Amino acid sequence: MPDSPASIKTGYPLPAYNYRVTILDAGGAETVGFSEVSGLGMGYDPVTYRDGFSFAMGFQIIPGMPKPIALTLKKGLARNGDYLQRWLEQSYREPGSGGAKRDVIIDLCDETGQPVIRWTAAAAMPVKLDAPVFSAAGNEVAVASMELVAARLQVEYHP
Repeated sequence: MPDSPASIKTGYPLPAYNYRVTILDAGGAETVGFSEVSGLGMGYDPVTYRDGFSFAMGFQIIPGMPKPIALTLKKGLARNGDYLQRWLEQSYREPGSGGAKRDVIIDLCDETGQPVIRWTAAAAMPVKLDAPVFSAAGNEVAVASMELVAARLQVEYHP
């Protein structure tokens, strides 16, 4: 039996190019256009637990501390695009205040622009901003890269 439009919409993989990045701060939300987002992963360090009965029952492997979320965002540079630079400078000037930590939301959208899957990197803080590579022999767009470290990553599915 051929697939129905409803089963195609819910069962087929989503294209990875239709996404939106929103950065939440005290002043509201800033939607920023990035050409690439990577590092949306979660993990734990495994811990081997042994007790007095390990000789009889064996040891246990349990999840340890969660690893920090390391995001990389790449963006083409524009004349008025100093948002990332200002955020990094604020993080450096106010290291202990927490004011530079922001939630970053990455929405994977359907063909109508509605979010289908949402990743929320909570309390993200910029740790590195790389300038683009300049080459007189090329004709590429100037792309900056920013690295963020976040405390948690939450994934929500919107069917």
